[in-house]
Order: sequence, then C-alpha cells, then structure tokens
Amino acid sequence: MKKSDEKRRLILDTAYRLFSSNGFDRTSMSEVTAEVGGSKATIYNYFSSKEELFVECMYSLIENHLEGIFSPLRDPEASIADALNKSGANALRMLCDPQMVASRRLVIAEAGRFEIGKLWYDKISLRLEELAAYLGVCMKAGKLRMADQNLAALQLRSLLEAEVTEPLLLQALDTKPSDRKLKQAADRAVDTFLRAYAPEHPIT
Repeated sequence: MKKSDEKRRLILDTAYRLFSSNGFDRTSMSEVTAEVGGSKATIYNYFSSKEELFVECMYSLIENHLEGIFSPLRDPEASIADALNKSGANALRMLCDPQMVASRRLVIAEAGRFEIGKLWYDKISLRLEELAAYLGVCMKAGKLRMADQNLAALQLRSLLEAEVTEPLLLQALDTKPSDRKLKQAADRAVDTFLRAYAPEHPIT
C-alpha cells in the first residue's frame, strides 16, 4: 500500500471513530487532524469538506464487501437466479451487519445537512451500475424482458432490503438474522424480481 493510501485509510478510520462516537456536529476537522497528525491542509488534500469526509468514511465500510457482492454476477456459468441469489445474500449480510446498520442510521440522521444525503445517494448509485449492466446483458440475451436496466437494478435492491434491512434500521428487528434467514430473504426477493421481469418468450 502506498504512503498516500495508508494516510487516507488512517484519516477515514479516525474520522469514522469520531463521527460514530460524537456525531457530525460535535466532530471537527481540527479534531480529526489532531488525532491523525500533520496539518488540516493535509486532510483537505484528500477530502474537500467535512461532509465529503463523513460520507467517504461511512462508505468505506462497504468497500471490503464489494467483491463478494459482485463476483457472482461475473460467473459466466451461473444462471441468472443463482448469480442474483448469491449476490443478494452477500449484500444482505453486509447491510445487516450491526456496524453497517449503525452507520446507515447516522447517515440518514444527517442526510438533510449540506447535501450529505445526496452525496451518499450518488456513491451508492455508482455501485448499482454493475448490477444494472448485468441485468442489461440478460435483457439483451432474452433472459429477462426488455426494460430500463437502471430502474430494474433499483427495484431489485428495494426488494432485497424490504424484508430485513428496513426493520433493522428502524429497530423493529433487534438482531441480525441468521445466514440461513438472510439467504431465504434474498431468494424470495430474487424470485419476485425474476417473475416480474420474466421474458415474454423464454429461451429454451
């Protein structure tokens, strides 16, 4: 890892700890600088604002899970159902992790401040592009009905989140479901999605 990458990682880890403990308002760039070392200008070389730093350090929790979420979609031998089921189950494991749930609650609480919500939404939307591209390929191959691939990706994400992640975020569900229950939730979401996007003339 390059020194610049190590520094960025240190800034993100420190900022995440401070934001999680103190909240957005009570965490200052000066405080982050004091713990990281160096000058405030150094941090601004990596992040243009406190808001950007906040969004990036919350988003950094997702990055380590991206390969597990998207690798099933790159398997040329996997059926659509298998690829989406594996990808969906991996996504739910990440989204239902207690640390991830706490971070998302914090982002939602601060969403109205200085476009934090928009910055977060834009970051998440970029991650949906690979799913949308995969669905687009399946549509062109006649394995799914033709439709707006970006909208389809959004709808699949919503189906995946409806059963378990929303109750967790709202504390209607107290603990992370077992892997078995998460897999079942993913399977049900994918089944509903595939029924909705079934091709009019299925390939045999």
